[in-house]
Amino acid sequence: MNLEGRPSEDGSVYQSSQHGGAELCSKIPVSRCSVPCLPGSRKKFGSSFHKCCYECVSCPEGEISNISDSENCMKCSDEECPNEKKDRCVLKLMEFLSYTDDPIVAVFSAVAILCCLLTGLILRIFIHYQDTPIVKANNRNLSYLLLVSIMLSFLCVFLFLGHPVDVTCMLRVTSFGVIFSVAVSSLLAKSIMVCIAFKATKPGSSWRKWMGAKLPNCIICVFSMVQVIICVTWLSISPPFQDRDTHSYQGKIIIQCNEGSVIGFYSVLGYMGLLAALSFTIAFLARTLPDSFNEAQYITFSMLVFCSVWIAMIPAYLSTRGKYMVAVEVFAIMASISGLLGCIFFPKCYIILFRPDLNTKTVIR
Repeated sequence: MNLEGRPSEDGSVYQSSQHGGAELCSKIPVSRCSVPCLPGSRKKFGSSFHKCCYECVSCPEGEISNISDSENCMKCSDEECPNEKKDRCVLKLMEFLSYTDDPIVAVFSAVAILCCLLTGLILRIFIHYQDTPIVKANNRNLSYLLLVSIMLSFLCVFLFLGHPVDVTCMLRVTSFGVIFSVAVSSLLAKSIMVCIAFKATKPGSSWRKWMGAKLPNCIICVFSMVQVIICVTWLSISPPFQDRDTHSYQGKIIIQCNEGSVIGFYSVLGYMGLLAALSFTIAFLARTLPDSFNEAQYITFSMLVFCSVWIAMIPAYLSTRGKYMVAVEVFAIMASISGLLGCIFFPKCYIILFRPDLNTKTVIR
């Protein structure tokens, strides 16, 4: 009978060999006080009375072992993470607002395109009815510039979507900052011209010399140029760039934009807030002037919507990470710009299209 490899009752292993037809049996004991450690775990000594004994413990987070009875675990690279069994490294998932994987990107894209087309339609309506009293009374050139700025602001949303690269990182905040500054400067110029127009109606008023296109154009150029200088300085000193966050999450690499100079980033946003606050203040003071001249009430409400959206966005922005932080930023941009479009232009379009009896010189005088 062949007893080779068969364990005996006391746990030893019998080995047999043949020599000249005679079977010789030898009993070789195996001394082992611990079971082998499988891949994904390592030996831990010092937990037993016997120094040669050990126990098997799982590899810590971020480390693997790919052989049995490993005494040490190995760390995965920054681009990889352990699989469930911790016996090999696998590539981490890339996280960003993807056009193919995130339904919210499709929603943002559809809304941005729809709002952009709607803004273009309103611009066409204003151009078509440019000689009507309601369009003339509210400075049609500033209205055209404001509508173009709103349209471009909606298109800036696409710089925040998709895989970020260095170019989009540099353009997305700076382009929106400049375009939105032009829009708010237009509202500021509208508010100032409302006040001047009211004062210029008084006989012998010296304010008449300020009427015309020069003053609002100068206001827009000066206040917009300040934002341009801030953005150029930011891009010259420490521009934004693509960054890969490999440490915030165990199994993900967050592809995001590093803003470079934090001072530059908050200077752009702070200047936008300053312009909005200034426009809100002047429009609020001019809201009680005769409606024959002004849209100060609409500007006041639009700036109130803008400030409310961005103030509410701050805690949500600071409490999120990765692509959700970008989604909050995109939502704030679209909501604030939609507030401008709806508060300022929807009432006028309603009068132009559905209440032409109110669009007369006798009503708007």
